[in-house]
Amino acid sequence: MLEKEIMAYALQNAIEHKKADAERVMPKLFQHGLKKNQIEQVMPKINEIVKSVNDMKPEEREKKFKEYKKVVKKREEKSNELPELPKSEVKGKVTLRIAPFPSGALHIGNAKTMLLNALYAERYKGKLYLVYDDTIGSQEKQPVKESYDLIKEAFDILGVQYDDVVYKSDRLKIYYEHAVKLIKKKKAYVCHCSIDEVRDNRSKGVECGCRYFPYGLQLERWKEMFKLDEGHATLRLKTDMMHKNPAFRDRVLFKISDRKHPRVGNKYRVWPTLEMTWAVDDHLLGVTHIIRGNELMMETEVEKYIWDIFGWKHPQTIHTGLVKISGVEGKISKSKSQKEVMSGKYFGWDDPRTWSIQSLHKRGITGLAIKQFVKEIGLNKRNLTVPIDSLYSLNRKIMDLYANRYNFVWNPIKIDVKNSEGEREIKVPLHPDKEDKRSVPVGNVFYVTKDDFDKNKRKEVRLINLFNIKMKEKTKTTSVENRKVPKVHWVSKPVEARVLMPEGNWIEGFADAGIKDISEREIIQFERFGFCRYSGMNKGKHEFWFGHK
Repeated sequence: MLEKEIMAYALQNAIEHKKADAERVMPKLFQHGLKKNQIEQVMPKINEIVKSVNDMKPEEREKKFKEYKKVVKKREEKSNELPELPKSEVKGKVTLRIAPFPSGALHIGNAKTMLLNALYAERYKGKLYLVYDDTIGSQEKQPVKESYDLIKEAFDILGVQYDDVVYKSDRLKIYYEHAVKLIKKKKAYVCHCSIDEVRDNRSKGVECGCRYFPYGLQLERWKEMFKLDEGHATLRLKTDMMHKNPAFRDRVLFKISDRKHPRVGNKYRVWPTLEMTWAVDDHLLGVTHIIRGNELMMETEVEKYIWDIFGWKHPQTIHTGLVKISGVEGKISKSKSQKEVMSGKYFGWDDPRTWSIQSLHKRGITGLAIKQFVKEIGLNKRNLTVPIDSLYSLNRKIMDLYANRYNFVWNPIKIDVKNSEGEREIKVPLHPDKEDKRSVPVGNVFYVTKDDFDKNKRKEVRLINLFNIKMKEKTKTTSVENRKVPKVHWVSKPVEARVLMPEGNWIEGFADAGIKDISEREIIQFERFGFCRYSGMNKGKHEFWFGHK
């Protein structure tokens, strides 16, 4: 049960913070072999030892800690600095780009690689382009008009500064010019083969007959492409048909699509692929460093192949692993969110179930915390799983500094106190580290949570900052002294409130009247419930978005 280790860290925590906290002690035990599936089993022991340590006098803790000090492991401090980029010694000479595909709002997962690019541009005082990667996309993943503004808004929330905005949908003629150059260099050809024929040729390493037409005829076939029906032709890159990776063999550079584009409508019918556009744009925009996910390694190889055809200098390309966020209900996916937003299952792109930057912002999770979260992940080469609690922990450090405290009672139980002093106001601290106090109205009727009521039924408890009572629906005060009895949050003279949770459900209850004085979008802490952001009044209720514990 790790009793020695629990005692050691509880004592250390109490000495450093005047009081031990079980939630601070528990993570330390992972260094001593604690597994996640054992947390529930070990928490009662942690709570028991923490309570015993908190009952000790300060001098007793100091003395006892000397016995346990050798158990404490010193964790190596993790550097918050990102590693150096290769060939980036000169500040002001680095150029990077963030390249969102506008099929929806950015979420915590796909914003990671983009933020890395932004953080490095900031570090090296370099140039940063925001490039909308808005080619036509696939049938399953298409650009959405409102995404353009949603993406800009997300970068504003994150405090990302970029130097220029580029839309690929405005650059089709540039890509066409380079397509013609590739044809003239005999490095690209127009293919009329079916998908099944191409797939068969690739698997066998057989060159398509379309490759052998002279470049003059290839140019004519290229012009004809703009008049053909969708799916009847593609422009392909000539590669080695015996390449070890069949997927690299004769990649598609352009395809025909009659789908309407949200920015340019039906102005264009022949659309470039991602690798074609980036091969051209990374060169023309002067990009020096590309930070992208491991899933785009094939695209990188194709780009390098095209750069070599034109004799262009290669940017430095760094691939990073995917990051899966654990502790989140459901899969974080822009495609999934697009489907649910369009169907009306989610009320919008700021629905907390999308995990969009907008939804995190509305929950009171700051751009600063998100940037620090990404910074601490860094340039991971392998795929990682990172708990969402890591982000919450970073945000909590920020919120703890200024979020004022209020009471919220969910699943409320009404208690009549017969010998209360009647209607009056008491003063309670706004924040543990502030001298400011706020007035809280008190009457003879109080509300507590059903959990507190059921757990302490007929027992003596203390209504925090007030007096002790026996936990019954009709009761009397038993004492005004602060005995060592369970402390219970309460409201009297309440206002109706409800909190939107990350899973999309609302928790209804009563809040103390002090919330009538807070500003819209203010972040507060409901004691024992969590940090929340106020979103305003709706149908007579004060509405909040839940951030985290």
